Amino acid sequence: MTDPDRATPPEVLDSKRDATRYQVLVEIAARQPAVSQTEIADAIGVTSQAVSDYVRDLVEHGYVEKEGRGRYAVTKEGVDWLISRTDSLEAYLDRVSSDVLGSVDVDAAIAMADVSEGSDVGLVMRSGVLHANPAGGTATAVTVTAASAGQAVGVADFEGVVDYDTGYVTVLPVPAVTDAASVDPEILPEIRPSEGLLAVAGTEAYALATQADARPDIRFGTADAVAEAAVRGLDVLLVVTADQLPQHTARLRDESIPHEVIDAGDF
Repeated sequence: MTDPDRATPPEVLDSKRDATRYQVLVEIAARQPAVSQTEIADAIGVTSQAVSDYVRDLVEHGYVEKEGRGRYAVTKEGVDWLISRTDSLEAYLDRVSSDVLGSVDVDAAIAMADVSEGSDVGLVMRSGVLHANPAGGTATAVTVTAASAGQAVGVADFEGVVDYDTGYVTVLPVPAVTDAASVDPEILPEIRPSEGLLAVAGTEAYALATQADARPDIRFGTADAVAEAAVRGLDVLLVVTADQLPQHTARLRDESIPHEVIDAGDF
């Protein structure tokens, strides 16, 4: 019995000819009124003669009008045909993405011990990296590959929630190079988290870290990178040039990541 919920391929995918016809019409719409059949052939990977045949067919069906040598225009009927086929394609791709691809999502984790394919494992977060623990955990998954301890292993069929706390971000603004103010490099060892990361954003911030003989863990501390580290449970000291401060604090607020902006003058 046919599954009524199964994604059904749209008409445009019924045959190679239908698919190519769709591609040719799309290319004409994009290039009109001056249309080079050779360029279309190169773009979609068919011969110029094949494109000529498809163009003639589209003209005969009223989807394209020929306005002169090498000049064409897609008609209203042609636009309607394109829209209907495109809508069908989009709906089909949405179904495939959610029903098919969504059911086979695989993530990667570090195996904490040797595991075989098809093993039940717990998922734990260690140093901001997902680990697969054969001894179990608050969240579970099934391995889809085998791996030795320390290797990456594929995991799927997730259940539960990985138990870890969001990290804390301490933000130290650094004046721009044109500002007369400065920050004492000796501050960094005092405020750097003992087991966290040092991220720098901006040349002035990197210079301060260099002066403090502190090697950054995140050399290019984008707002995305800092937020991702904190979301994965890592404490971060972010040394950031003043002009980049607003985008970082806005991202931290949006992600509800606990943080504070400190004033170097307090030290």
